[in-house]
Amino acid sequence: MWHRHHQPPIGHKFSIGVAEGDKLVGVAMIGRPIGRAFDDGLTLEVNRTATDGTKNANSMLYAAAWRAAKALGYGRLVTYTMTGETGASLRAAGWHVVAELKARKGWSVPSRPREDHGVDAMPRTLWEAS
Repeated sequence: MWHRHHQPPIGHKFSIGVAEGDKLVGVAMIGRPIGRAFDDGLTLEVNRTATDGTKNANSMLYAAAWRAAKALGYGRLVTYTMTGETGASLRAAGWHVVAELKARKGWSVPSRPREDHGVDAMPRTLWEAS
């Protein structure tokens, strides 16, 4: 309901939430990395975060996700932002930029056709907590 441009991912390792009093104001889903090169058994990816706009909720989610991943024995946590997203929540949580990635034509390949959901052909920034 709160996410700007994606549907929930299929499958994940764990989810966390942030609350203000008794009200849930944000969620994060953490799973295996989408990129095969990162799927080494020691790395997880924050696949989605969504909040109702509560101040600092997203930063709290990113920081808590890294603490939880470390507690589970993982050594690296990654995520991506799209052009136009500042990454302020990630910087506030202590994450750093690893790479600026060029736009790709899309995620569809002959062996795995996929529909464009409006986020193909956009440059992205790769972030890391480690």
